Amino acid sequence: MYLRSLVPMALCSPLCCKQGPAAIADGNKAVNKDRPFLLLVSYVQVHTALYASQSFIGKSHHGIYGDATEEVDWSVGNLLNELDKNNLQNRTLVYFTSDNGAHLEEISASGEVHGGCNGIFKGGKSTSWEGGIRVPGLLRWSGVLKAATVINEPTSNMDIFPTVVKLADASVPQDRIIDGHDLMPLMQGERVISEHEFLFHYCNAYLNAVRWNPRN
Repeated sequence: MYLRSLVPMALCSPLCCKQGPAAIADGNKAVNKDRPFLLLVSYVQVHTALYASQSFIGKSHHGIYGDATEEVDWSVGNLLNELDKNNLQNRTLVYFTSDNGAHLEEISASGEVHGGCNGIFKGGKSTSWEGGIRVPGLLRWSGVLKAATVINEPTSNMDIFPTVVKLADASVPQDRIIDGHDLMPLMQGERVISEHEFLFHYCNAYLNAVRWNPRN
């Protein structure tokens, strides 16, 4: 659910895409230009059941999944343009990721695979194959992170929390174990090996896979 002026909007409302830039600027006024802000945008369009706004239906050549992906691409572009327009690209970390691979078992009423595509990767959501657990990790921070850099080291969405906390000059809780690690040393080339020697993949309470990243 998304709240705008305390008025709830439908989960699949296109306003969820359109109003994201409002957290950066409202009309011609940059509402958060001079103070720290955290904007979390979770797109429902590419999650089953797949959904696209009316203006994007039929726009792609890949069915509803392609239409939904084009809408997400359009929305992300709007957010990046808003940051650039307000000269915030050098002061803002953008992290684009997902929680899992496409759900290949999702079938439409006509019998077609309806849950997306994992490209060359085998398997999908709820499997221990790469198509299930390998997700995008795209970062942009102009002037801080070198563009077009590819890092072939395993990281995790668990790393987002300690990374954001460190960037905010705060400290992670000390009364519990935090499984994630600050990503900035790896992203900036201060480290060449991920701090994750082991990554464990669970489905509910069951261990499905272990990723080992050798130290030598």
